[in-house]
Amino acid sequence: MTLQSFRQGYERFLEWICIALMAALAAEVTAGVVFRYSGHSLVWYDEVATILLAWVTFYGSALAVLKHAHMGVPEIVRMLPPGPRVVAAVVAQLCTMAFFVLLAWVGYAILEILASDRLVSLPEVSEAYAISVIPIGAVLFVVGQLLVFPEVLREARREHGAAGGHA
Repeated sequence: MTLQSFRQGYERFLEWICIALMAALAAEVTAGVVFRYSGHSLVWYDEVATILLAWVTFYGSALAVLKHAHMGVPEIVRMLPPGPRVVAAVVAQLCTMAFFVLLAWVGYAILEILASDRLVSLPEVSEAYAISVIPIGAVLFVVGQLLVFPEVLREARREHGAAGGHA
């Protein structure tokens, strides 16, 4: 299996997770509205919707890194001369990865703290289950960063004019 085929499989995996989470969120919110309109509000739907939204955000963030869809200012890097451009791209990638490694570590530590806490509207569900998306999403993001790193490096090494590739 090549790195490219692994990346494509990983991307499809994250896409399906995001699709499933979005469908679950849409169905859950729709059900909440229907029940509220009928006069029988679901006590748990707000809390579950919030959790699903957080999960979509973290898993979607991991997917976005593979598509280079995160906010950034790539023109600044592209305008640098070749040597500093490569250094800036590598430093940016390493800083991003370091942040998400730290987030994964802290997120995992928080799971232990919240292990005995329960959701307010669904007391049979652990708060740690809901918050587990933080370390999981951070690890998925780091994997994505590692998968796009060769592409980022290749782009940084490519010759660009002083105008950053503008026509």
